[in-house]
Amino acid sequence: MNFSIQAVYNWYRNLLRNPKYRWWVILGTAFYFLLPFDIAPDFLPVVGQVDDVFLLSLLVAEVSQMLMEGVKARKANTQQQTAEANTGTTASTIDVDAVSVK
Repeated sequence: MNFSIQAVYNWYRNLLRNPKYRWWVILGTAFYFLLPFDIAPDFLPVVGQVDDVFLLSLLVAEVSQMLMEGVKARKANTQQQTAEANTGTTASTIDVDAVSVK
């Protein structure tokens, strides 16, 4: 069995990005962080906090990246709507040929 940190990271990231499971993963991570039962118990001096810090930093990084992507998408959508509204305004103008009167 090939086990690597990158494989766990990719699995967690893909699961977190799936809208069907997103809130379950966030709640599960929060419960894992708050509960005293861990892979490495917290009473061990350094090892006990490593898994908590790793999982919490991974959660914060992924959620913040998803929020930034959402903000960028919303901003792009707003800019697109503004451009469409401006284009619609200029498309409804009437061109008039000026004729000089003598």
